[in-house]
Amino acid sequence: MAGLIPRDFIDDLLARTDIVELIDSRVRLKKAGRNYQACCPFHNEKSPSFTVSQDKQFYHCFGCGAHGNAISFLMEYDRLEFPDAIEELARYQGVEVPREQGKSPQQSKEKRQQQENDYELMEKVTRFFVHQLKNHANAPQAIDYLKGRGLSGDIVKQFNIGYAPSDWDSALKTFGRTPALQQQLLDLKVVSENDQRRRFDFFRDRIMFPIRDRRGRVVGFGGRVMGDGSPKYLNSPETRIFHKGHELYGFYQARQANRKLERLMIVEGYMDVVALAQYGIDYAVASLGTATTAEHIQMLFRAAPQLICCYDGDRAGRDAAWRALENALPYIKDGVEMKFLFLPDGEDPDTLVRKLGKEAFEAKLDEAVPLSRFFFDSLMSRHHTKSNEGKAALKAEAMPLLNQIPESTQKKMLEEQLNEYTLEDKNLRLKREIEEAYQRHKPRQVDNQLLSRHSWTPVRLLLRLLLEKPALAAAFPDYSPAILADAQISGLDVLQQVHGYCLANPHYNTPHLLERFRGHKIQDSLSKLMSMDLPVDDNNPIESLYRDGFDRLINFYLQSRCDELLAKARLGTISMQEKQELNSLMRDL
Repeated sequence: MAGLIPRDFIDDLLARTDIVELIDSRVRLKKAGRNYQACCPFHNEKSPSFTVSQDKQFYHCFGCGAHGNAISFLMEYDRLEFPDAIEELARYQGVEVPREQGKSPQQSKEKRQQQENDYELMEKVTRFFVHQLKNHANAPQAIDYLKGRGLSGDIVKQFNIGYAPSDWDSALKTFGRTPALQQQLLDLKVVSENDQRRRFDFFRDRIMFPIRDRRGRVVGFGGRVMGDGSPKYLNSPETRIFHKGHELYGFYQARQANRKLERLMIVEGYMDVVALAQYGIDYAVASLGTATTAEHIQMLFRAAPQLICCYDGDRAGRDAAWRALENALPYIKDGVEMKFLFLPDGEDPDTLVRKLGKEAFEAKLDEAVPLSRFFFDSLMSRHHTKSNEGKAALKAEAMPLLNQIPESTQKKMLEEQLNEYTLEDKNLRLKREIEEAYQRHKPRQVDNQLLSRHSWTPVRLLLRLLLEKPALAAAFPDYSPAILADAQISGLDVLQQVHGYCLANPHYNTPHLLERFRGHKIQDSLSKLMSMDLPVDDNNPIESLYRDGFDRLINFYLQSRCDELLAKARLGTISMQEKQELNSLMRDL
């Protein structure tokens, strides 16, 4: 496992990047006053509402609300996760991503360069197979096969499906021009070598499906025979860039096709993924000849809240579904859902979607079996609960599985079901009632919803000013929210956090500051606050607004405290010390 990316490097990367240049490389921008505009790349619109500020290094869409810095844009536009977005931005800047020392040694510069060369070669091999599908002597046979499977030219192009020639050494002769390149082809398993050291193409006379990782880089291939040959599917063996348990065929395409995935479906074959996509079901992925692993489950749950496992209805299919369920248990939590769809005998997703069409097929998905039902149906098929011995055996198998699930409502409900089957629900009900009582009497948290009103409150104004110019905190050290540390003012704790970061890092700009709060519960609130125009002009420079904002905050606190003490005085519950405080406050106000 690679080490963490240093925070200083991320800050430096943001400082190097001009967000206008980055976005303009993907979305054509036009100058509009001090800012730049375009039609939003994240939703359909006819007039531009997507604005990019070069001064703030920040983008915001007034139509759909998309907003953020350069890293956020890459995550949204290129459908990347955070580490991959950092890698992509570093590549854009021509720098290497360092890693803090962890359990594994830091990846060497030579190893990173080797990986880049490997990805480049695999992309070239992909284009070679695509070219052969159009130009090889056997191309008509390959095209007829794809047409016979009902695939259109557009879907073949979308997934870069190709053809590996029947010749023994087509790829070897094309790309193995030097001993070093031949060794690279061997390492990537594009070429094989026998005991006599004779080298030949690993894939021959097969329809080729390139396997892309989460960043869209080709890391391996799946090859399917067109006749009755064996094996029907041949996958790339493990290599230094390809690990079957970490990759899913079609995952990259699903992320590209859907800005926000609502569900993902895992199927067994490449052809299933492609056929479903042709019918508009563009959220299917396939494991690569292996069971659905824990790494697969984590990938899928991070990408979508609902996962549907689609398997054959026979014994093998149900066994595969049970293994997937076991691997998923440690990652089950509230907000995610896992379901199982078992197909009729002789059907697979490819054939079924062609018979039923998109709407009827998706209706079947809606009727898929929930995890809870499949879990207990499977257990009950192995244990008879009419006897105490059967109940004990059921509980003995179920409890270790349920204990893998993190504490959540889903876990509680599964425990309730188990206890219904074993008639041991009294202790569970008592435990739940205690937990619910605790939840009712937990101390209330300070409200951090800073943007619930459109008027400028002192806290919101100061936050907006610090986001605009973090150096204000160090420039005016006497104006610190720390003096109101004990005040019960909504949003004050957020202001104190932001002010603390600004004070410790006076060199920060807006993107740096927002990046520090990525993943924080107030991230969206801060980003939305950035989209609001400040009342700054020649008569109200930003420094004056900052000082005035703190004066307003102090006055707001004093007035609130005065009102509180006056109420106590009216009720006759005010102490002598509080009377003195009230007299002092009224003089000040």
